Amino acid sequence: MAKYRKLGKTSDQRKALLRNQVTALIYNGKIKTTEARAKEIRKIAEGLVAMAVKEKDNFETVKVTAKVARKDANGKRVKEVVNGKKVTVYDEVEKEIKKDLPSRLHARRQMLKVLYGVTAVPTQAAGRKRNTKSVDLVAKLFDEIAPKYTSRNGGYTRIVKIGQRKGDGAMEVIIEFV
Repeated sequence: MAKYRKLGKTSDQRKALLRNQVTALIYNGKIKTTEARAKEIRKIAEGLVAMAVKEKDNFETVKVTAKVARKDANGKRVKEVVNGKKVTVYDEVEKEIKKDLPSRLHARRQMLKVLYGVTAVPTQAAGRKRNTKSVDLVAKLFDEIAPKYTSRNGGYTRIVKIGQRKGDGAMEVIIEFV
């Protein structure tokens, strides 16, 4: 018996499809797809969540000083004239950051091998590059999803059948986090 479903696609198409759907599942919390695809997505997603649960507290907090550009009321950088040139004004700020320990860093890089980058676009400015933000899905896995499942040993997703698709009769399902 095969170890995975081929889904009627070449290997590179199949990998791209599964990466895309796992990324959508983590970003949205649930997706609608076919039963065969959902069973393949489940394997990958549960592996990522298990990795996040294992490494969620494996960091140390470090204080650093950073130079941050001073901004005005409109959010634009404040500039000052020095020796006839306009120069941006910077303030020094102390921040606390999470520094990953080596095993968590490795887990983060393993997750990034699977997940695609996601850019969130606000609904009122849809279609514009302005105010778009890239979403850190790995941080979402560590900070939001993993704490929910610390007491659980696997079984982080559920597949609910919703009926057959009209066009080809394929069984459609919703896969979501429990």
